[in-house]
Amino acid sequence: MERIDKLKTFLEKSPNDSFLKHALALEYVKLGEEAGARQLFEEILTHDPAYIGSYYHLGKLLERTGQLPLAITWYEKGMAAARAAGDRHAYGELQGAYEEAMDG
Repeated sequence: MERIDKLKTFLEKSPNDSFLKHALALEYVKLGEEAGARQLFEEILTHDPAYIGSYYHLGKLLERTGQLPLAITWYEKGMAAARAAGDRHAYGELQGAYEEAMDG
């Protein structure tokens, strides 16, 4: 909980910091607090759609919670963002998750 408390303190000072929100969302994922993590990932991608790393994690979270069609939609959005940013590595990871979800 110490990490979560620190991240929340930092977010009070920089409430729109996508990196801090992403880090906090990952901490929530570790604790199984999917609703809190999902809310943060969605906030990030609504306000900062170029924050590519959150697409993958949101998609995986949605898959785990039985929301496969929505996960696929987020993977598609993430692939488009990665393509626009020229981030081949992120595109490849998102494409792999997307293809796995489509087969699943």
